[in-house]
Amino acid sequence: MLYSTYFVIMYPLILCTNLTELFPFASSGLLREPKWGHLKELHRAIKLCEPALVAGDPIISSLGKAQKSSVFRSSTGACAAFLENKDKLSYARVSFSGMHYDLPPWSISILPDCKTTVFNTARVGSQISQMKMEWAGGLTWQSYNEEINSYSEEEAFTAVGLLEQINMTRDNTDYLWYTTYVDVAKNEQFLTSGKSPKLAVMSAGHALHVFVNGQLTGTVYGSVEDPKLTYTGSVKLWAGSNTISCLSIAVGLPNVGEHFETWNAGILGPVILYGLNEGRRDLTWQKWTYQVGLKGEAMSLHSLSGSSSVEWGEPVQKQPLTWYKAFFNAPDGDEPLALDMNSMGKGQIWINGQSIGRYWPGYKASGTCGYCDYRGEYDETKCQTNCGDSSQRW
Repeated sequence: MLYSTYFVIMYPLILCTNLTELFPFASSGLLREPKWGHLKELHRAIKLCEPALVAGDPIISSLGKAQKSSVFRSSTGACAAFLENKDKLSYARVSFSGMHYDLPPWSISILPDCKTTVFNTARVGSQISQMKMEWAGGLTWQSYNEEINSYSEEEAFTAVGLLEQINMTRDNTDYLWYTTYVDVAKNEQFLTSGKSPKLAVMSAGHALHVFVNGQLTGTVYGSVEDPKLTYTGSVKLWAGSNTISCLSIAVGLPNVGEHFETWNAGILGPVILYGLNEGRRDLTWQKWTYQVGLKGEAMSLHSLSGSSSVEWGEPVQKQPLTWYKAFFNAPDGDEPLALDMNSMGKGQIWINGQSIGRYWPGYKASGTCGYCDYRGEYDETKCQTNCGDSSQRW
């Protein structure tokens, strides 16, 4: 979950409105209410105060033990007042300019004419948005399975050691294949004991599929905020040459914060194989073969012409690296449409060849959603909502 705090600074007064998101629309296309409406009303109130605010410094007066007023005046007669109640528990009734005002706990009232309250930080007038989705009809899906290790010699390249993902993909794709080979001697004890070796892969994120000899062995997920992840699992190897392929998936990098330009993605190691006669085998500095992107991307399967170049079959479930397509007639009216991706994993969506973005309903918002009280200092764990729900279902 993304948390931001919006500050309107008027020295020496600071108004703080705690908002989870500062963007007007959610991924569903609906307004983020009541946060967006509350912030909009705050901006409107500040705008009404502008003639007095820009005229000079405020005159600050005490209205009580935890209450005060900040009054701005201009030479032309404009007046704006901010009445503050810093008490975290109790309402306060204050007298200001011969009138009485009721101030909720831990709040500021804005009076653009020094008389009429047009906004209070504790009073939310906007309605909480209730997302209502009307079912427009089901879709008939077809699927096409992405091939594992389907690279050609012209497209792939080999290097000793593990390479950083973004430098390889240049942000042209979310996907980078890492492939290496493991030779297993016929006298390895695990071949007869039935105790399979274990593979450990350390990655800088954000998701990782591990394939051994073309079969999916496991999947692990990280996040943009904490992308580091480790895959650990048993692998089925046979005598002779074995292929280990890891598909690293990135979802972009943070663009704010300290030294964000040094953040990496992809498998940076170490990659260790345990359970052999030699104990452990470090695969980190072996030769690795790299393939940028998926074969389906190169074939433009997301476009009408590209999707016509392959044979599509019946949809399969819980199959990794699968492309799905469906046709639908746009319903009557001009209401927005939404795709419910709650049953899907992680991927991207195109409509008529136009990307409408990534989805990741399998990644659930964390935190503790309990009783919410706005009063008191703000921190990033306060008043969380939708804990355990998908942030990208629609």
